[in-house]
Amino acid sequence: MAFKDVRLRALLDAPSAFSATYAAESQLTDSDWIQRTSKWCSKNSATYLAMDGLNACGIVSGFLDKDDAAKAHLASMWVAPTHRRLAVGSRLVNVVIDWARAKCVRSLQLIVTSNNDAAIKFYQRMGFKLTGKIGTYRNDPALDDLEMIRSLSALTATSISVALD
Repeated sequence: MAFKDVRLRALLDAPSAFSATYAAESQLTDSDWIQRTSKWCSKNSATYLAMDGLNACGIVSGFLDKDDAAKAHLASMWVAPTHRRLAVGSRLVNVVIDWARAKCVRSLQLIVTSNNDAAIKFYQRMGFKLTGKIGTYRNDPALDDLEMIRSLSALTATSISVALD
């Protein structure tokens, strides 16, 4: 249920950062959440929670691409406002990078909403680059989804410096 709690808090805190909505996901039953946890933690996916004692203060998921075994997706990234600027976000991204490398993935992609400048800058510091691919954000046609990608073929100066933070 820690997964349910942190996911719902993320949707409330940053509704335009996700394609899902709090209104929809808050209606899921505990059984639905258990099924989702199994799906998001499988041989083709991994979900990690950042914990502060018994409380989850962050979440991130990685999913292998269905069509390209050399590609994975970083998704559902969120850090509680009380834990931002404490390297929780970089640790969560790095654990997905490590998971993806263990799966022999060569590139990690993500989608970020166009109005989320702080997230775009954070991902750029983590070595992601905007690809130029733009889609319409499904919950608000006034916003765009921006694709970012990071190569995982070798350690970069960014990953080394973040790991030392």
